[in-house]
Amino acid sequence: MVIDTQNIENILSDAVQPDVSLVDDILAKADAANGLSLEHAAALLSVEEPVFLQRIFKKAGEVKEKVFGKRIVLFAPLYLSNECVNNCLYCGFRKDNRDAVRKTLTIDEIIKEAKTLEGMGFKRILLVSGEDPKASGVDYLVDAVKAVYKNTGIRIVHLNAPPMEVEDFRRLKDSGVGVYQAFQETYHRPTYKTMHPSGQKKDYDYRLCVMDRAIEAGFEDVGIGALLGLYDYRYDALATIAHSQHLYERFGSHAHTISVPRLRPADGSPVSHAPFPVSDMEFKKIVAVYRLAVPCAGVVVSTRESAALRDKVIQIGASQISAGSKTEPGGYTLNKFQNSNFKFQNDRKAGWAAPTDNKPVEQFSTNDHRGLEEMIGAIAQNGFLPSLCTTCYRVGRVGADFTGMTLSGNMEKFCQANALLTLQEYVLDYAKNGVRELGAEVIAKGVEEIKETALKKEVLKKLQEIRQGKRDVYF
Repeated sequence: MVIDTQNIENILSDAVQPDVSLVDDILAKADAANGLSLEHAAALLSVEEPVFLQRIFKKAGEVKEKVFGKRIVLFAPLYLSNECVNNCLYCGFRKDNRDAVRKTLTIDEIIKEAKTLEGMGFKRILLVSGEDPKASGVDYLVDAVKAVYKNTGIRIVHLNAPPMEVEDFRRLKDSGVGVYQAFQETYHRPTYKTMHPSGQKKDYDYRLCVMDRAIEAGFEDVGIGALLGLYDYRYDALATIAHSQHLYERFGSHAHTISVPRLRPADGSPVSHAPFPVSDMEFKKIVAVYRLAVPCAGVVVSTRESAALRDKVIQIGASQISAGSKTEPGGYTLNKFQNSNFKFQNDRKAGWAAPTDNKPVEQFSTNDHRGLEEMIGAIAQNGFLPSLCTTCYRVGRVGADFTGMTLSGNMEKFCQANALLTLQEYVLDYAKNGVRELGAEVIAKGVEEIKETALKKEVLKKLQEIRQGKRDVYF
């Protein structure tokens, strides 16, 4: 059994507003960065008292810094196809969206999109595809991954794609995919059935077991998540934690990433407003509890959320964040100049808008339109370290090894060092509009914060190598 839904319901029915002594006791346990039981996670999810919430947020920020340091990883999604055989009621890609302009990128178009992202400074991308075996089956996905690696400087390709059988997963892994990602959307069976009336995705259990099949096929790193707003957030958050615990118990590694998407409007979808709305405060609580319950996971917050909220959640446990996202196939080359610098923000505020005639349908509308450079500036200004690191997937710090290193406190030094090296590359090759100067200040401060003398010396050496023209330097 992947998750015991009855157990989750029982835990939530028994959960009450915890008093200060229980909150403090749970947070003391969380401080060791070994995770939380479902009962303790449920207790924290039940907290509504503002003073207690602030304590939870503070501890989540401390635990995140303990395991990953100040670094915040940046990436971009690259949508391959919006053709889909499913009818998810909340998604712009759904089959019955008759007004949708459909598009599946050719391999040449994928390369062009990836090169556009590379030109902005991205080194890590997430390929995303609708669920249509004829348009974007495993052969197409394998070709797409190989083409990106062969024709661009992108260093790691992750994949969000439909569930499949073990043999197809093996082919994807062999093509060089880092993390395989798929969301259950909601773990509540009755809601899942309502929200997925037809198509392959209608099968709850096949989707729920997808990570087991992916790991059996060789994927050591997988990403999970629930779409907040479809059902009671406490249930779906607790089930997500339980799912990660199942993976740890069976395979020795937690989910590599836990994404925190919240329902957003999508053109042509009948469910444009959340049946179970999640407030910003509740959203922050979920981010913090994910961090405390599964400290080794990358907690991912997308551009579904506002700039102000995303700036806040990196202080309370989020560790990965997207930038300048386009959620339609071909979106980056179509709007290339929108994402490259701060000028787009000024144009947007002045009322500029891209033409929309024949524009492929988006999966959902985004809320934070800042491009990579502005995100790097915002992260740095908030006291954190922007990171474009891709190292762990390429040197074998994955799966159970990654989980063990993270929970033991041995990952933070690698995260700090590699973030500094990738930021140095970015500053020299891409930064403009004051980010070059800001980046140099952040690098200098980050080097000073390195505790180990030998490591600091080696970081300084590698930084100098980058200044002299060497690239892709890492620990």
